[in-house]
Amino acid sequence: MTCHTVTDSPYGHLTLVAADDGALCGLYMTGQRHRPPEESFGPRDDSPRCFAAAREQLAAYFAGELREFTVELNLRGTPFQRSVWEQLSRIPYGETRTYGQLADALGSPGASRAVGLANGRNPVGIIVPCHRVVGTDGSLTGYGGGLDRKRRLLDFERGADMALF
Repeated sequence: MTCHTVTDSPYGHLTLVAADDGALCGLYMTGQRHRPPEESFGPRDDSPRCFAAAREQLAAYFAGELREFTVELNLRGTPFQRSVWEQLSRIPYGETRTYGQLADALGSPGASRAVGLANGRNPVGIIVPCHRVVGTDGSLTGYGGGLDRKRRLLDFERGADMALF
């Protein structure tokens, strides 16, 4: 059983989903590609018991005060997807990696395309920073939340977007 809430952010409404163990298992943006249907999120629960840590950490992140999330996660995916998401979590704030670099880090240098597919299925964007992955030439490539949001998140982390908040 899951429950969810909706919180505001500089990037629009974010839907937070908690697993039955209270750990965060979803963070979805409005209009996000691969966003599960609303009915799969479980009942809405706006009480702070499940979502206090996630809301506090997201607020601190958007205020420029937090660079690494520690909220408890319960990520559901294939073993390969979870290994990609683990690699995403290791990309430092304000930095980027390419799909090829992530594939190399996984010991599968030919798996750039598979890394990209797993990246696109990341269930907790921003917290597991899939926005920090770019094309080989540094170009912005697919992002479930849209390229404009990806650009804004990267600019924000590099300090260029602070005046917008």
